[in-house]
Amino acid sequence: MTTELRDTAASSSDAAPARRYRGKNKGKRWTRGADIELAVIRLPLDVHDPGTRHRTEGLFSAMWSVKRALQRDARDAVDAYWAGDVRRETDAKAWRLELGLSREGMERRAYRHMENSRHLAHHVTEALVMHQADEVFESSVSRHLFPDSSGRRHGRPRVGRWWDYTRIPGRARSHTTVRKWETFRLHGTLAGHLDAYRNRSLDHTVTTPELAAALPAGIGVLEQARHLPAPMPPTGRVQTGEVTARNTPKTRAATWWDYAGPLAVVFTGGADSRRGDLVLPVRLPSGSGRWPRLVHFLTNPDTWHKIDLVRRRDTSAPGGWAYEAHLMVLTGGYASPATKARRAAAAALERVGGIDGNVSNLSIVSFPNTFDPADGDVEATRIEPSDAELAALAKARRKCRGRKRALDRSRRASNSGQYRPSKRQQARAERRQAAGLPARTVETPGWARAANKGGVPKQAYRRDSLSAGYRLNRARLAEAAATAAAAAKDHRARRIAEEIITGHGANLVVEDCDIRTWYRRWGKALQATTPGRLITAIGRECEKTGGRMLRASTFTTKLSQRCFCGEKVVKTLADRIHICTACGLTGDRDKVSGALCAHVHLTDPDNPSTARLDTVQARHTQILFHEGLQEALSSQPQRGARPTRGRTHAAAHKPDASGRGPLLDKTPPSSTGLTPNETRPANKRHKAHVGTASCTEPTRRPGTPAPYRHRVGITSLRDGS
Repeated sequence: MTTELRDTAASSSDAAPARRYRGKNKGKRWTRGADIELAVIRLPLDVHDPGTRHRTEGLFSAMWSVKRALQRDARDAVDAYWAGDVRRETDAKAWRLELGLSREGMERRAYRHMENSRHLAHHVTEALVMHQADEVFESSVSRHLFPDSSGRRHGRPRVGRWWDYTRIPGRARSHTTVRKWETFRLHGTLAGHLDAYRNRSLDHTVTTPELAAALPAGIGVLEQARHLPAPMPPTGRVQTGEVTARNTPKTRAATWWDYAGPLAVVFTGGADSRRGDLVLPVRLPSGSGRWPRLVHFLTNPDTWHKIDLVRRRDTSAPGGWAYEAHLMVLTGGYASPATKARRAAAAALERVGGIDGNVSNLSIVSFPNTFDPADGDVEATRIEPSDAELAALAKARRKCRGRKRALDRSRRASNSGQYRPSKRQQARAERRQAAGLPARTVETPGWARAANKGGVPKQAYRRDSLSAGYRLNRARLAEAAATAAAAAKDHRARRIAEEIITGHGANLVVEDCDIRTWYRRWGKALQATTPGRLITAIGRECEKTGGRMLRASTFTTKLSQRCFCGEKVVKTLADRIHICTACGLTGDRDKVSGALCAHVHLTDPDNPSTARLDTVQARHTQILFHEGLQEALSSQPQRGARPTRGRTHAAAHKPDASGRGPLLDKTPPSSTGLTPNETRPANKRHKAHVGTASCTEPTRRPGTPAPYRHRVGITSLRDGS
């Protein structure tokens, strides 16, 4: 296994038998070919039995202790690596190997922790520990020591939290040896699951999973109990297919590999296996609409590759956790017939388009691949959250804010001695004392936490007493943030990506922007649009359709400051309208950038810095698509990004009979006011703390400094003055 462990075994007494270690693989190593795809299907597990749940929780607890120890070792080794300047400059690789900053070194540490702690062997196996060490090395150590393709390194390895530990990496099965799959194994068949939990109202002619998948949607296929029983391993003897010298068939004892009943995940490792294997029943969807996907993934056991045991927060489940098995399959993802037809139609579209991502919207503009008006028109689409989505997001924020306030009240009530009363509570206590009334106990102090002169709390938060209601609300908050919200956003991103690819084709170009900078600047405003999630979903859908989404650097293209005619049009972030005085093009800023993205060419498709704007082709497109381009790029400024009053001309925002602004089809006359790209007066400031509507100066408390005098009565340029 490791050199250190071999030396320990060699130095043992001669009476004890020498420990055997498995050597290197002498056969040809299996590798996944480039033509083999990977897909993952989630299988919910029924962990309702108290004994099974206790063993599963013990398994996660043991694996978490292993990962925490490895993270601490990695952090100390990384600190020693950067502290050894001379050794690092002389031979960095040798210095890393000496400190154990390698995959093999992390595995040795994991084996050492497992052998030194006697209790871990009762729950985990060496295979689980080895793959946990590999996961720690790849996710923290390697990403910190070696920069990625962009030259960035991740931070110093940190020790995670118990609540964030949700995945136990399993070991993949052997594709060169028959019936060899360590750690977690999926046993059973889809046909056996159908036979065991067949719906009583189902037609008797439906006897196979393929026939169940052919049923129309809305028909119940399975009738599973609320608590599924754990399957038992097969017993007796089975024939091996060989014949002895006396012409009698050879037999052997039955194992889990001979099991053909309902699907179940089996873990046979650990010393606790003396109580039996850990068997977790699988609960499949009952509706017929989901069965084509199940048939695609679960009918061929030879494609099953690996299982990871995953848990997620679920307040309604016993113990507060719901468990799943993430099965990795050596096959492509499932696509319904309707999805295949839609992608085939999108692949047949000979169009090229560009995407401009924004904080509040996503603008897509596409042209025919030949840039000829005879082959098609200009298509423009803007994706922005609807009123219903904004209302739902606001409701979710209010609920989250209410839960956080409830958590704070519960902590203060359970640990009233660690908080000071608020000013109002102190004043009330002084009034009662002056009136001769008995002092009243403050159950929920409303002021800051009791701390020393340095501002450090006298008692750590982890030592506070927490009520059952506090733990329940905390679990609900974590569940809503980690599961429901993320799943809803992913579904919305996939749906929008499908609509975009269907209308604009699968060959798109987008500006290579760092979304993290947007979050640092605008924060929660991006939760409604999620531009990074949308762009990722669009790129994935482009690849599935047969195209590709390319990324163009903003430093080499500067699309927001360019025009189709080749002139430079300087705009700030407040300028949401593109007005070119050279060619007269007036349109939405984001759509103009998206249209220019379609004219970007990359010397190296994998390198965004090689992107260049083809100004000749852009000018040619402007001449050919003059009327259609002007109409497609002109629209009302998007929601939440409209400039304040005085920043745009009245002709650009004057509503029509329908209540919406007209198309920005021409440049405003110079005699009617300033254009958005010219110098403007200062914004009208928000009159905070104004006492009455007639007051011209803000009110303030006695003793406070005079605030800034707000400008009052600024005449808008919309009035022509």
